[in-house]
Amino acid sequence: MPVETGLSPATRPDRPLLPRANRTSTPGSTGPLTGRRTALLTLLCFAATAACGLQQWSAVLLGGFDLGIFHQGVAGYAHLGLPISPVKSYHHEFPPGFSLLGDHFSPVLAALAPLYWIWEDPRTLILGQALLLAAGVPLIRRIAVHCFTRPAAGAAGDAPADGTTTVRRVADLAGLVYGLGWPLLAAGRGGFHEVAFAVPLTLLMLERGLARRYGTAALAAALLCATKEDLGLLVGVYGLVLLWRSRPRGDRQGERAGDRRGLAYGAGLLIGGPLAAALAIVWLIPAMGGQPDYYWVYGPIGPDAGTALGNLLSDPLLLVRVATNATVKPLLVLWLFGTFLLLPLRSATTLCLLPLLAERVLSDNPNHWSIAHHYDAFLWPVLLTAALEVLGGLYARGGTRRHAALGLGAAVVAGSLVCSLVLGGISVLTPAFWRPSASNAALVRGAEQIPDGALVEADNQVVPRLVGRTDVVLVDATPRGRDYVLIRSDTRTFPFQTVAEQAERIDLLLAHGYRQVWAEHGVVLLRRESDEPVPGARVPGDDSTPVKEIVPSDVGHNLFKG
Repeated sequence: MPVETGLSPATRPDRPLLPRANRTSTPGSTGPLTGRRTALLTLLCFAATAACGLQQWSAVLLGGFDLGIFHQGVAGYAHLGLPISPVKSYHHEFPPGFSLLGDHFSPVLAALAPLYWIWEDPRTLILGQALLLAAGVPLIRRIAVHCFTRPAAGAAGDAPADGTTTVRRVADLAGLVYGLGWPLLAAGRGGFHEVAFAVPLTLLMLERGLARRYGTAALAAALLCATKEDLGLLVGVYGLVLLWRSRPRGDRQGERAGDRRGLAYGAGLLIGGPLAAALAIVWLIPAMGGQPDYYWVYGPIGPDAGTALGNLLSDPLLLVRVATNATVKPLLVLWLFGTFLLLPLRSATTLCLLPLLAERVLSDNPNHWSIAHHYDAFLWPVLLTAALEVLGGLYARGGTRRHAALGLGAAVVAGSLVCSLVLGGISVLTPAFWRPSASNAALVRGAEQIPDGALVEADNQVVPRLVGRTDVVLVDATPRGRDYVLIRSDTRTFPFQTVAEQAERIDLLLAHGYRQVWAEHGVVLLRRESDEPVPGARVPGDDSTPVKEIVPSDVGHNLFKG
């Protein structure tokens, strides 16, 4: 169980701030920050995350799931409509008119629509995500200053003469670790996800909370609830953290009264966050054509939330058994905290991780257990903030603890940058990784054979190249009877389980009205030549029942692979 913050009573971030007029020139302010350093680190973060995404685009490794889906959704907003995505609705058999708001409640994505008025292309999302992630650099630097700047008198371990220099260096390193962090690089490699908004908004909420600017923190929390429905749970736990830090305590006059505004805002977030999540899941998502239980992936605990809660109350050890029923699950937890030398465990802020981390380790979907996807980026702001709080508390205590804080911080920085280099940096820095494989390059050439406006079923990895100029859906287990089908015959691709299934699909279509018009490196382009019905062909209708993904059996055995 985490302790409050890992900071000494005289140096906790929940101590009353100095008067507003003194903040620019006194400890506790962001005075050590400079615009030039912030701008350079922000640009570095943007360049790194954008390069990761563009490298994946260049190598034809970004798919219709999920880049093509988000492109269709944001394009819908840009044209002043709903975020409709045929790529998503066809594959998962949602009825016509299904909106992405019925998948995940993320209306904040509409903020990207102006970018599409400039350039309506999937790569706009890659660059937009990089911009949003880079916006977190100034925030993490301010958090570092909050944590490492202390009152000049009356506290243990008063800041030394070179304190401003030390704080500036800490802020620089915090910005560097954040901007080049492996979770952000992994998110960049994924193309685009809602995490692009979640990261800076979480940082804004945490930073404004440390500064006791609760109104802005509450605004950031509200926007988080509009970013993804489960983020309301993170907001609720942060409300609990605010309540804990704002409670009356101690013998000093200021501490005896507590922080009444902090208590009020904490209570509001504690109630409002989970309430917003429940409202989105139970009412808003179904109103947009979704199902409230579509993302329930906790079968070993129970078939629904109510049953699962009853099972856990009657058998608390069930939680432990499910969280450890695959080797990669405890490895995930060890990786997340071990890369920070377990420092975040000493901060109450770490409690904010619990809902999102529990979602992953209790899930029976193996895709949630790896660090190769974007999921760790949701946790990144909390982990960094918690580590900075603990290191700042050690630094403020002076003596050997100050040296220990700087040493531990240096170790975290070095370890994080090494992880980033290995997990994402090498591929970005190596020209060979920017070139597509022969099969992927053939997919692009095959797509060029398809005329604009055609009805297409296409391999997942080439869908982003077609989504802007054709009516494209994913080629999957169900034939759709479209004019063109672009498919691979010798390389397994999402969502097929085996290569044999893809070969069988080609044979089925050739036997029922399709003709092969182009082939290269195992990639085949088929064109429909007659109205002959294709056995099993189906188009989602009003009576369609949404189906869930079947994950291949070889997924979920490696922490570093998706």
